[in-house]
Amino acid sequence: MHIGTRTGFATWVLVLLLGATAGCQSAPRRVDLLIENATIYDGRGGEPYRGVVAVDDGRIVTAAASAPGLRAARTVDAHGLAVAPGFINVLSWAADSLFHDGRGMSDIRQGVTLEIFGEGDSYGPLSAASRAELLKTQGDIRYDITWTSLGGFLDTLAKKGVSPNIASFVGAATVRIHELGYENRAPDPGELARMQDLVRQAMREGALGVGSALIYAPGTYARTGELTALARAAGEFGGGYISHIRSEGDRLLEALDELIGISRDAGVHGEVHHLKAAGRSNWPKMREAIARIDAARSAGLGITANMYTYTAGATGLDAAMPPWVQEGGIDAWVARLRDPAIAARVAREMRAPGKDWENLYYAAGSADQVLLIGFRNEALKPLTGKTLAEVARMRGVTPEEAAIALVIEDHTRVSTAYFLMSEDNVRLGLSQPWVSIDSDEGALAPEGAFLKSNNHPRAYGSFARFLGKYVREEKVATLPDAIRRLTRLPAENWKLRDRGCLDPGCHADIVVFDPATIADHATFAEPRRFATGVVDVFVNGVQVLANGKHTGATPGQVVRGPGWTGR
Repeated sequence: MHIGTRTGFATWVLVLLLGATAGCQSAPRRVDLLIENATIYDGRGGEPYRGVVAVDDGRIVTAAASAPGLRAARTVDAHGLAVAPGFINVLSWAADSLFHDGRGMSDIRQGVTLEIFGEGDSYGPLSAASRAELLKTQGDIRYDITWTSLGGFLDTLAKKGVSPNIASFVGAATVRIHELGYENRAPDPGELARMQDLVRQAMREGALGVGSALIYAPGTYARTGELTALARAAGEFGGGYISHIRSEGDRLLEALDELIGISRDAGVHGEVHHLKAAGRSNWPKMREAIARIDAARSAGLGITANMYTYTAGATGLDAAMPPWVQEGGIDAWVARLRDPAIAARVAREMRAPGKDWENLYYAAGSADQVLLIGFRNEALKPLTGKTLAEVARMRGVTPEEAAIALVIEDHTRVSTAYFLMSEDNVRLGLSQPWVSIDSDEGALAPEGAFLKSNNHPRAYGSFARFLGKYVREEKVATLPDAIRRLTRLPAENWKLRDRGCLDPGCHADIVVFDPATIADHATFAEPRRFATGVVDVFVNGVQVLANGKHTGATPGQVVRGPGWTGR
C-alpha cells in the first residue's frame, strides 16, 4: 500500500497501530520492507530496544518492539545489530565527487545518507563571471555548469543520480562574489541589499541558511555587519548561520564571540564549523571556547558546533598566504606571486603570525607539518604525499619559496593538510553533547580520477572513527547519544523535516551497523581505505549498501530548508 501524502500516510499508520493494539482481525497490511531482530537507536539519545522497523513508500511506518499487523514484500534480518537513522554529514565537499561518481562510496560505507554543502562557497547563485571562475579552477573532476541558482545546482545533481541525499547552505562568499567580485572592500548599501535578496532567493529554493568561511579570500573581506545582514535575511525564512570562523588559532575566542554575536543579532541558530584550537600555543583555548558556547546556550542562544575526528585539517596553500595577495582571484594571485618583490614580502609574512589573517603555515609550527595532497598540474602530481619541507629540500629553496612556486606552477591553491590540533582537544570537543560530526571532504572511491590526488583520511573514516575509536574505545559519549548527534541533532538544528529520525512518516534513511566492530582504516600514508562495520544502508527506503557492498542504487533526493516555496 502506498500513501501519497504525509497526512494520509500518518492517518494510515495511526489506524494500523490502533487496529493492531485492539487485536483487529483484518487481513495483514502489506509494506515494502521489514527490518527484523534490530537493536533500535531512534536518534533521541535514549536506550536502545529490540524490535522491528517497517518501511513503505520510502517512509518509516513504525519502529517498535513488534508489528504484528504487518507483512512485507521483503524482510531483512538485522541479527541484533544496531539500526539507526542514516547519518548526516553537516560539512561535506562531496558535490564534485558525486558529479563524477554518484555512489558516494566512502560516506555510504560509513552510514552517511545526507551530504550538506555550503561552507563559505556554494554552487549558486552564479553570475557569468563566477561561473567562468568555477569552470577554470576545476581539478581532475570536470563537468559543465549549466545552472545559475543554488536550487538549479541541487536539482541538476539529484537528476544526475546520487546515492545519498543532498542539501546546501548558500555561501556568504558566493553572494559577495556575485555582487563585488574579488574586491577587498565593504559593499555599498545597494550591493548589500542585492546580496540579501540573493540569500532570500536561495532560501526559497531550499537553502538551509548562510555559510561563511572567514579565513579564505574573498570571504575574509566580509565584516561582521555584512554577515549579520545576510544571516538576518536567511532568518526571515527560518534559516541559520554556520561558519568556519575568522580564526581557529591566535584569535579563536574573539572569532567565536563574533559568531555568537551574529547569531544573537540576526536571531538565528549559529554553528561553528569544525571546532578546534589550531597551533600548539592555542591548545589551552579549547576549554574556554567550549565554556563560551555553553554560556551562550545557557543564555538561550542556539549555538552548536561540528567536528571531524582528526588532529590535522586539510585546505590549501591559500591558508598559508596573506589575503591581500589573493585579491582578485586565482589569476591576479598568481600574477602577483610572479613579481619577485611581492613574492619576497609574501615569504616574510608567511614566517610570522598573521596580524589580520589566519596563518596556518605558521600555526603548524614547521614545513614538516604541511602535507601536499593534491595538484592539478600533471607534472606536479609526483609531489603528492610529500611535505612542503621535502619539496623545498628537493628544489634547494626555502619552504616559503617552494609554496609560492607551487601555487604559480599549479595555478590553484594546491590541496594541503596542516597538522595543527591536539588529541586531547579532539576528545574534549567530541565529548560535548552539542557537537555533530562532519567529514569536510568528498565522498570518494579508490579508483579512477580519485587516484590522481590524495585525500584527507577523514573522507573514508570520520564517522566510523567517531563511533569506533572515540565512542566505543575512549567513551567520549554513550552510543545512544553519539547516534543522536549524528542524526536528530543536526536535523533539528537545520529544520530538516522528517530526517534524522525513525518516527512514523520520517523518510526511511536507515543504517544497520555493528557497534562492536565499526572502525576506520584510512591513514595519511594510506588515505583510501574503506571503513568497516556498516552492513546495510537505505536511502529513502532504497537499499544502497547490502552486506557491505554498494548496490549501485541512486535514490538520493534534494533535502530542502524551511524557506522552500516548492518552486
